[in-house]
Amino acid sequence: MGRDDSQGKSNNTNSLPQTPKNLKISPNKVHEEFAQELDELEELVKKAKQFKKK
Repeated sequence: MGRDDSQGKSNNTNSLPQTPKNLKISPNKVHEEFAQELDELEELVKKAKQFKKK
């Protein structure tokens, strides 16, 4: 008995294994999430530079 090597489309395209439902991001909101993360990173870099100047 071998495995089925079919390469068809999966039924679980929107599921992430072992990820809580409240942490999942819908595919159309991924770019928005990245933009928020980059904004937060930029703010942290600015604060770190100000801290170094003191």
